[in-house]
Amino acid sequence: MFDLMESKRALTEEVKRFVQEMVVEKVKEIEETDEFPWHMAEHFFKRGYLTLLIPKEHGGFGGSIMDFCTIVEEIAKYSASLALLVIVQTVGTLPILLYGTDKQKDAFLGDIARNHRLIGFALTEPKAGSDAGSIQMTAKNHGRHHILNGKKSFVTNGGVSYYYTTFAKTNPRRGKRGLTAFVVPADADGLTVGKKDDKIGMRGIPSTSLSFKDVAVSHNAIIGRKGEGFRIAMETLNRSRPAIAAQAVGIAEAAMEYAILFAMKRRQFGKPIAKLEGMQFILADMAASVEASRNLVYKAAYYLDHNHRNATKLSAMSKFFCSDMAMKVTIDAVQVFGGYGCLKSRPLERMMRDAKITQIYEGTNQVQRFVVAEQMIKEHLEIYDRYFRKELEEMAWE
Repeated sequence: MFDLMESKRALTEEVKRFVQEMVVEKVKEIEETDEFPWHMAEHFFKRGYLTLLIPKEHGGFGGSIMDFCTIVEEIAKYSASLALLVIVQTVGTLPILLYGTDKQKDAFLGDIARNHRLIGFALTEPKAGSDAGSIQMTAKNHGRHHILNGKKSFVTNGGVSYYYTTFAKTNPRRGKRGLTAFVVPADADGLTVGKKDDKIGMRGIPSTSLSFKDVAVSHNAIIGRKGEGFRIAMETLNRSRPAIAAQAVGIAEAAMEYAILFAMKRRQFGKPIAKLEGMQFILADMAASVEASRNLVYKAAYYLDHNHRNATKLSAMSKFFCSDMAMKVTIDAVQVFGGYGCLKSRPLERMMRDAKITQIYEGTNQVQRFVVAEQMIKEHLEIYDRYFRKELEEMAWE
């Protein structure tokens, strides 16, 4: 693990330099205007941050999940919103990377990389959030096309994307096994972008509803096979959740650093509050929480990059643990600042609002705990069958 952390040091330093030169001065503007930062998106494309997992042969960065998390964490220390831009772009491309044909990869991924196209991920619906199997959007076969009808909600990059990776039911009677993935161009006839959501955090990166009314999509835009959509969505989110965790770690570390510096400067009772025992306990807990969370993030990333059998468990674990940690650390940091922490002129209240969203999107933390528990049960049943069946059956349970 420590070798892994050392190996990503060069990338971390490179991203840090770029962010300090290009991002820091734009953070306040993005927060106040809530306008999409097209200028930053262009810079991110040029650096490869918006083509992170796209192979080099298609014009992308050719990175790993480890690289993905490294870049997101460093950007999130300064702007969680711009870190989200990197995340959602990668999430949108992942289904094509995982299940697209060579021809589809050339067409879609090549276009994204060459022409700097943004892509969104349209899964959630008004009545289908954590329960993706309840999706109601339909895609009916009609000659050489499928006709999509329905509505999506909370689509990040809604209104600014060139493509949307979209999930609809080609066979509603089969539930989640009837779900299919499509790549839908934003200018498709019948596709309407709704009003931008006014979110508490992640300002500048829009989320909107999308309405589909008789939208015709070519069969060539189906990703994977019909009926594989649920699996594609879950495998996509499994690979992106450690990046959400990395985003949370970046937010928390920045909040902690602000809290430490303030506690060293702020004097009460004749000395810096950093010298007060109660304050030291808060700061020590912050540091331990951030350090533990970071190690969990990169263990999950390593497992995913190496197709480890426990990757799903680590991915879900990193997401809920790190985002819960970020929420607590930012709240504690605001407490350290006292009244100053509640001022919009200080960055902590923004960090606290951004941290809250990391607990919700890409699968709520309650759902992630369910995933972890299910994986643990599965693993222990295998151990039981292999080693302990006889011993357990012979135990007297009463």
